[in-house]
Amino acid sequence: MKLQDIRNMDKNDFLGILGLETKHTFANQLLGTLGTFGVGLLVGAGVALILAPKAGTELRHDLRKKLHCGCKDDASNGREEAGSKETSGHLA
Repeated sequence: MKLQDIRNMDKNDFLGILGLETKHTFANQLLGTLGTFGVGLLVGAGVALILAPKAGTELRHDLRKKLHCGCKDDASNGREEAGSKETSGHLA
């Protein structure tokens, strides 16, 4: 082993020579887990923005409208279906 090799060694290398290793604390594990979770959140948000079917303002407007009304699209779908049946010549 040369002097340059010793200079390039870090703490884990020295501990490995002695047969020891650094102690992994709960805080280190928690920080790693939270970091991974945060990266996942950012990636998920980015994918959601890229694949969103509507612009943000349109989507927020539609959500507010549905929440304020308290109804679903069932009523509007029923009207559309009735209109399509009348135009096709079949009455319900």
